[in-house]
Amino acid sequence: MEAPAAASRLASLDVVRGVAVLGILLLNILSFALPEAAYVNPRAYGGWHGADLATWAVNFVLFDGRMRGLFSFLFGASTLLVIERAEASGRSPADVHYRRMAWLLVFGLAHLFLVWHGDILAHYALIGMIAYAMRELPVSRLLVLGTMLALASAILFATIPLNIIQLQAQFPNSDTLHGFAQSFGVPSPSDIARDLTLHRGSYSGLLADRLREDGGTLFGLVVFFGPETLGYMLFGMAALRSGMLRGDWAPARYLRWLLVCWAIALPAYAVLAWWQWSSGFDMRVVAAMLPLTALVRPPMIAGWICLILLLARSGGVLTTLLAAAGRMAFTNYLATSLICTTLFYGYGLGLYGHLSRWQLYPVVFGIWAAILIWSRLWLAHFRFGPFEWLWRSLARGSFQPIRGSTLGNNASTSQ
Repeated sequence: MEAPAAASRLASLDVVRGVAVLGILLLNILSFALPEAAYVNPRAYGGWHGADLATWAVNFVLFDGRMRGLFSFLFGASTLLVIERAEASGRSPADVHYRRMAWLLVFGLAHLFLVWHGDILAHYALIGMIAYAMRELPVSRLLVLGTMLALASAILFATIPLNIIQLQAQFPNSDTLHGFAQSFGVPSPSDIARDLTLHRGSYSGLLADRLREDGGTLFGLVVFFGPETLGYMLFGMAALRSGMLRGDWAPARYLRWLLVCWAIALPAYAVLAWWQWSSGFDMRVVAAMLPLTALVRPPMIAGWICLILLLARSGGVLTTLLAAAGRMAFTNYLATSLICTTLFYGYGLGLYGHLSRWQLYPVVFGIWAAILIWSRLWLAHFRFGPFEWLWRSLARGSFQPIRGSTLGNNASTSQ
């Protein structure tokens, strides 16, 4: 018997979430395996010719920032969905929401300090607390406010390349400019050597470095990237409320939006990729990507949503596997951190800095295969992923039932 339409629509959210949790590893793998500046500047480390350059170009044009942004869209949509369910069941939506965000903050801080410096969960928890105030806005106002926040972010991001230009002209030996080089340029050999020594060293050394550095980083992330993240969460709420993320739109409408959005974004990204390459990945040009990509990223993300939902075939093997991975997105996000830190850091296999850029992607594809397989197998026996169950139980103040498969119906298992 076919699942009810409402349940199928929620399954569409799981499919998009499954693509996002896989896609975000395409970029995060660089932070797990290479020094910081290599994430945005291929000249910094990991190779920038041949296959390595091609790998960078594909990532920049199609994925960089888009998968993180897609995650932010989905977080906003899931937040609204949870609030709606709380209201429908007679529970206090504020109590449900802020319990969830408080425990997500705990998970995020543990992940940030104990596992990996690139955590996004704590940031989402803090911004999600703000997003609650916009939950009742109509689609038009969500889109307008989200656009204003995205534009404000682009202006804020523009201060980085402007500061670099000013410092290079007036204070070429300043510590601030040196810090920018470690993030956007080509770090000195001594800086690279220190980074390699740290990440190939002991767990205690990495832990001490995170405790010393990452508290301030979290605050800076909220101040600097918070407006953009909030804007994307509002876009996600609008996408859910409009029916886009529920799968309500006709295929022709998804196709029309895909063509328009990508006609705007793809040529822009291609030009920006060419500009970086032609400049020899000059630090000023690389830093200029922060504000410039912020202007075209939202339509690219909307295009990704349309493409995923157009290609998702109800009952198809890949669609089913992606939906299972999406239902366990929280578990899978944390699991990739545990796997990758074990593979690359010194207390594990110690592969940090030993693979070139393109050589990282067989690792990514192997982790993708594992995620797709274990998610399906786990949900054949349990209602939630292990971390989803723990989060749900903590937020509700009691152990929630976990036994029993939900694969027989398509309802989303988002908390």
